[in-house]
Amino acid sequence: MENQSEQKSILIVEDDDTLQETLAYNLSKEGYKVAVASNGQAGLEMARSQPFDVVVLDVMLPELDGLSVCRILRREMDIYIILLTARSSEIDKIIGLDSGADDYITKPFSLGEFLARIRAALRRKPKSTTPQYLQSGDLSVDLVGRRAYKGEQELNLSHKEFDLLAELMRNQGMVLSRDLLLTKVWGYDYFGESRTVDVHIRWLREKIEDNPSKPERISTIRSIGYRFES
Repeated sequence: MENQSEQKSILIVEDDDTLQETLAYNLSKEGYKVAVASNGQAGLEMARSQPFDVVVLDVMLPELDGLSVCRILRREMDIYIILLTARSSEIDKIIGLDSGADDYITKPFSLGEFLARIRAALRRKPKSTTPQYLQSGDLSVDLVGRRAYKGEQELNLSHKEFDLLAELMRNQGMVLSRDLLLTKVWGYDYFGESRTVDVHIRWLREKIEDNPSKPERISTIRSIGYRFES
């Protein structure tokens, strides 16, 4: 049994009550801390509310399907995701893995195989502590994939718009001067005008603000620069 001080936590999102109870019972017997959810929306909220080491996620779920939950979790956090599905075709597996899953188990499966997959997941080397995702409300930024989303909608950002948004979100609540943003986003050797920042901020607001004429995410600090509101 796991040492209590090193107890790993696992979230099971599965709408089949019998399977959910079976997996939860056996994981608890192995010494893991287990939480359960019966639909995708509840599972997503639970994953957001507390840290888990592994999420076991059924593909076919009510309210919000497992692939959608997987994509959202992958954008928002570094967590190991195992998908459960009754579909075994290669294309289904590819879709699941492309959605951000780390592993894929086809039903029916043996309890021994399932527990072995969990142990393998927990043995993985920790990923870099460098943040891979930034989140603020319904706005999320995937720093590795260089993608930004407002809710479920991917934003069509230019290279500099993306870098500017990322720099602002990394420093939420802090005032960043135009000169600092020029250096961070455009580079030390950039000799253009600071008005370049203003123009890109205006373009960015048009894409991320609900009302660009009354911005709530990016505030203008008169005579200084900008602040991303946390």
